[in-house]
Amino acid sequence: MNTAPLAVTLGDPAGIGPEIVAKAWLALRDCGPKFLVVGDAKSVAAATSGEPGIVRTISTPDEALGAFPTSLPVLDIPLPAAAVLGRPDPASAASVIRWIETAVDLTLTGKVRGVVTAPIAKAPLYEAGFKFPGHTEFLGELTASTPFEGVRGPIMMLTAADLRVTLVTVHTPLARVAGQLSIDGIVHAAQVTAQALRRDFGIAAPRLAVAGLNPHAGESGGIGGEEIEIVAPAVAVLRNLGIDARGPFPSDSLFHAEARARYDGVICLYHDQALIPVKMLDFWGGVNITLGLPIVRTSPDHGTAFDIAGQGIARPDSLIAALRAADEIALRRGA
Repeated sequence: MNTAPLAVTLGDPAGIGPEIVAKAWLALRDCGPKFLVVGDAKSVAAATSGEPGIVRTISTPDEALGAFPTSLPVLDIPLPAAAVLGRPDPASAASVIRWIETAVDLTLTGKVRGVVTAPIAKAPLYEAGFKFPGHTEFLGELTASTPFEGVRGPIMMLTAADLRVTLVTVHTPLARVAGQLSIDGIVHAAQVTAQALRRDFGIAAPRLAVAGLNPHAGESGGIGGEEIEIVAPAVAVLRNLGIDARGPFPSDSLFHAEARARYDGVICLYHDQALIPVKMLDFWGGVNITLGLPIVRTSPDHGTAFDIAGQGIARPDSLIAALRAADEIALRRGA
């Protein structure tokens, strides 16, 4: 069994990343999973002012295992200048990107078991020349040349309580969603999801529900034709591929407890269709999981929260859940 630690990237240092990382360590130092931080050690130390001296800079991931019960291990890649909490700065962008690249490289070389990413802010990264919509697409690019057995992603999954949802379109304006839907896109998302449910969640015969786009799933074409022209044909393709997929279902009756008992995952067509039920079920503990990559990657299901950075009130629940999810998936893949 691989006993290497997980790697947590610090995210935007002006946000709540340093604070929730420190709080997650306080919650997990006795029970694990063990992790190291890839980021700016001074930013992490500043977030632990209530317990000074707990940050320990390390040179290799191996050092994290022995240090973790008593110290928060940080693989220090310093910022060019100290971050100001609540004020995102494009000058930090190169460091934020390097932290992600370093964590991915450590995972690909087997020195850590997976990557857990604290939240980044897109705007300062874009201003510095970052060309990806977010973490998910960047991680797909960083791992594109690494062999992967199966249908490759990246596909975004969100989990909360007993609910798992994956997205066909992600950060697409609602007015453009219908134009970006295709049979192939839905089939691909569902194939990656079914594969991950088997490999990463231990579900031998996963059952998928596919949501409709329109109210009442189009009402047999009376309230939109996408279900007839795109979604239902995609479900038929999936069933011909041997995947237990059903739908399209109206999304307003797809997420209550009785409905959730009938499937293992939902293929959602747009962002809020997936995110609203996740956050209603567990607003603080949702987890973002990237499917279809040769590495394990999870993250908290929230943003940088610049408005509360430095106030000491940020909750680490979602990061803790993301660490535990990464640990469980890595253990399954290792087995």
